[in-house]
Amino acid sequence: MTMLVSAVGVVGRIAGDLLTSALSWASSLLFGRVPKSHQIYLILMMAASLLWIVTLVSLLIPRVAGLLLSTTPHPALLNTWLVLGLALAVVVLPVCVGLCGYLVPTEGERPAGFAVVLELLRGYILAPLISGLLLFLAGVGLARKIRSLRHGWSETHVPIVVKLGGYEQLVDDLQHALASADIKLAAKDAAWVLTLPARVLTTFAGENVRKLRPDRLIELTGRGMRIGVYPSDIAISGKARDRTRARAAMVSRLATTSAHLTMSAEAQKLEDQIAKLASPNGDGPRAVSRSAFEAIDRRLTELPVSTEEWDTLYRMRLQIERDVLAHKRSRAPRGST
Repeated sequence: MTMLVSAVGVVGRIAGDLLTSALSWASSLLFGRVPKSHQIYLILMMAASLLWIVTLVSLLIPRVAGLLLSTTPHPALLNTWLVLGLALAVVVLPVCVGLCGYLVPTEGERPAGFAVVLELLRGYILAPLISGLLLFLAGVGLARKIRSLRHGWSETHVPIVVKLGGYEQLVDDLQHALASADIKLAAKDAAWVLTLPARVLTTFAGENVRKLRPDRLIELTGRGMRIGVYPSDIAISGKARDRTRARAAMVSRLATTSAHLTMSAEAQKLEDQIAKLASPNGDGPRAVSRSAFEAIDRRLTELPVSTEEWDTLYRMRLQIERDVLAHKRSRAPRGST
């Protein structure tokens, strides 16, 4: 019996990890560009939507509520209060979803006046819509993971934030980076099961939420590998050795492409300054004074960001300096030192 309980626990943890990963992947498909400081509103919006569908099912199917109560001892009076609480939650949670959707954009981009009321009421559309789309995409994600496991594949993720209007350029840069490592992949539009949910969300959601969804989804595919290019993530599926080669080739190009590798506004601002040192006019490396890098170094010592973001910025700074120095040496006259 102990072995059986342990086996069930292991299976449960694996299933939970898969579901969590699938929901995270689903949210990256529906919502792309969100400032780090406002991501909490997006998380709350998705959580409230999922909680709304649970409370609605519990209210419509009393056995579900009874099953939830049976897991812990409780007084009989709680049964009556539970029904009232579920009914209240079904009414209030969509308003919370609408409020979170209103707060997601930065303060200067939020609507004002009577439009605020409309955004709150829009939660009654967004709550069932978002919960349904998340569950649908989570199922798609699980199916894709199972298919990858059948091929002996696993996934490596590279978190990014695509700059506004820079998705096509990102795809082109990634293809060139992969080709330079002798990895030939063809770009094609993602399957309809990945693009349809974003279109549905665009149709019914307000302008606040509409700005977050990806404009287009492209996958890079080839023999033994599939790379999904999403507005907030690059997912590399394949064998371990192939994934490592592809990630190394792409990350080396991401420092100067139309995407941020950091999430906070402060880090992204410095990231843009570092990228300008490499190619201020988009024409490749150029001669840069030592003082320019020293200014970046001083800013790095004062930047209040996470260790992960700081490491990313410092790696980019070193990479840009390497490229600039290599360009300088290649242009130096022969025989000069």
